[in-house]
Amino acid sequence: MQGIASPFQFLTASYLIRMQDLKANTLAEFAAAMETCSDASIFFHTFQSLSRHHFITKGFSNDFAQWVLAASNRPELAEQLASFDIREYTSLAELRADLRRTVRDYCEQYPPFAAQQAFEAFAFCEAIGVALPLGFEATTLREFMEGLQKLSRASLHFHFIASRLRLHLQTNDFSYWFENTLGLPNLARRADHIDIYTNTLEGVRTILTQLIEKELCT
Repeated sequence: MQGIASPFQFLTASYLIRMQDLKANTLAEFAAAMETCSDASIFFHTFQSLSRHHFITKGFSNDFAQWVLAASNRPELAEQLASFDIREYTSLAELRADLRRTVRDYCEQYPPFAAQQAFEAFAFCEAIGVALPLGFEATTLREFMEGLQKLSRASLHFHFIASRLRLHLQTNDFSYWFENTLGLPNLARRADHIDIYTNTLEGVRTILTQLIEKELCT
């Protein structure tokens, strides 16, 4: 494969995590807090939480669903909150609206549960990220595969999960480069179909490597 004009720049992200002055002790307070918490908080408790739970392939991967289950003992609502697939969202505003509506509707349907005290408060945190270059790039698919092996889980999360918000597309940095720079739409589509909920980030790396090896052999 020939060298190309637009190399893939491998990056990682460094996050500053800080607590907001915002807590919820009941589902009603939780619903109200979702109205006013920052976008960075929505990101932290959904997109970023998937990175923190990279080793989990069962259970709930977002903090909201986990708190509703563990602290409020409302498994039916927790399942609803966990059912939102972040791969379908290209903006935090859209995700916030769906999460907020789900909690609000539940509170309206079950007022006694809405006012019930949780075992522990939900503390809203937020993640402020800065992208950092790793100092290497790829101009061919083979170089990309070699670079992929060097990436930390933080970098994999940045390029494969959080990138949807940056691109405002239902895709990831890798697939976008495969299709729009290398002209490999089939590889891009297969990479997009890797399930980030049933695979760990290391599993994503393994499957993506296998897909690239297969493409190189064709």
